[in-house]
Amino acid sequence: MSDRIPATTDKKPAPQADIINIHTLSVMVNNQPGVLGRICAVFSRRGFNIESLVVSQTRDPRFSRMTIGISGHPEGLTQIILQVNKLIDVIHCIEHTDRDAVAKEMVLIKVAASAAERTEILQIIEHYNGKTVDLQEDSLIALISGNTDKLDAALRLLNKFEIVETVRTGKVVMARGLTET
Repeated sequence: MSDRIPATTDKKPAPQADIINIHTLSVMVNNQPGVLGRICAVFSRRGFNIESLVVSQTRDPRFSRMTIGISGHPEGLTQIILQVNKLIDVIHCIEHTDRDAVAKEMVLIKVAASAAERTEILQIIEHYNGKTVDLQEDSLIALISGNTDKLDAALRLLNKFEIVETVRTGKVVMARGLTET
């Protein structure tokens, strides 16, 4: 039995053909226990899977914002948004697209790095505007932020080295202009 824990970059089963794409929802809620569980139950009942979840308190500690990436049949999305909006403690639930919002995520990547490999690894990190946040004799940790495609591309290039571990935040999103998220 291996002591190795699979990294998020390990090969995954092929996605199901009937799931179209990931939708990004912003949900403003009262900062109360149980809210996340009620929201997750709505997705589960409708056959949607949560791909990413970021929750944090807003500037007003009475409220939290959830940014939820979900995948499922697109025809059920409108119904999900309506049902989430009806839940107790939900202020509003809005779907965001690239046209109306800015979405970014972050990944920390721990790479085994011998002296011979270190230069090439650092060049890849620099190319993606990443930063080295920890450097040891046998490894380094890089932080890269940006859109999903940028992070996926960086991970593909770093995959030829031994990636020890990755931790990815999921998307955070903010509406463009003066529109509230």
